[in-house]
Amino acid sequence: MYCHSKEDREDLFQDIVLQLWRSYPNFRGGSKVTTWLYRVALNTAITRLRKETKAERFAELGPEAFQVPAAEGGPSEEMAAMYRAIRRLSQVDQALTLLYLEDCSYREMAEVLGISEANVGYKLNRIKAQLRTLISIA
Repeated sequence: MYCHSKEDREDLFQDIVLQLWRSYPNFRGGSKVTTWLYRVALNTAITRLRKETKAERFAELGPEAFQVPAAEGGPSEEMAAMYRAIRRLSQVDQALTLLYLEDCSYREMAEVLGISEANVGYKLNRIKAQLRTLISIA
């Protein structure tokens, strides 16, 4: 979601692994390991995006940026429309959507994003409505 090419995904993966390695000594065990992993990965991805200029991001967009991950029998048009709509959300909303799609609990999502569980519920409802609107326009 945060990369536009295979090479960018590989670079981001390496950045995340490096950041996990550097951050591990500071992990206090106050949350589940998976929550900590998500938080480090998400913060690394968002930090990397912020460092890029808009011109660089859009100049590198190729046809692969709009591909939908393969599903059994190929991607459906509904699935492709959903992925296009998700890409139009803000970075935080994209992150929350990905955590939701990973079946994380509200508590885990709140810990990863540093917001309250109530705020997670509110944001998810708002995102669902926004996605319905984006898909109906498309």
